[in-house]
Order: sequence, then structure tokens, then C-alpha cells
Amino acid sequence: MGEIGIDLSGNSSKNFDAFLDQPWDYVITVCDSANQRCPIFPGHTRRLHWRFDDPSLATGTEQDRSETFRRVRDQIIVRIREWVADLQTFTP
Repeated sequence: MGEIGIDLSGNSSKNFDAFLDQPWDYVITVCDSANQRCPIFPGHTRRLHWRFDDPSLATGTEQDRSETFRRVRDQIIVRIREWVADLQTFTP
């Protein structure tokens, strides 16, 4: 992510249990295993599933694996931009 100017050095993985009591407009899963294990969030939460390859399963050389991570990262960026654009054009 640093390659595209996003510093994640202060971030870490968190267990979703700590967030279940918070209100969520959307919960987005990006791999099939997460989609299958995703809990029910209370309230008016909309669950979306965007299927992407799991880059952690990439094989090959370090360069091959890095390219897989970059490809999936870039696909996610495009999908987020499309989704946000759709939200902005939606008028209730």
C-alpha cells in the first residue's frame, strides 16, 4: 500500500467481535471464506460481497506473489470508486 501512498504501518488486524455492537451501514466482504463466516450485524446493515482472489494464496516467486497482491489491491480500488460513485448518484 505504501507504493500508492497509503501508510498502514500503524494498523493491525482486529477481531470483528469488538465491533458487533456498533451501527454499520455496510459490511463488505472481499473473499468467499469471509463471506461464509460473516456474522449477522444488527440494525439496518447492508451486507455486500465483492469476490476477489485471495492474494495470500498466491504462489510462485516473490515477484509473482507481489504482483498478485498489487492486482487485487488495484481491483479493490476500482470497485470502491465505482461503488462510491454509485452511492453519490443515488437519490432517495
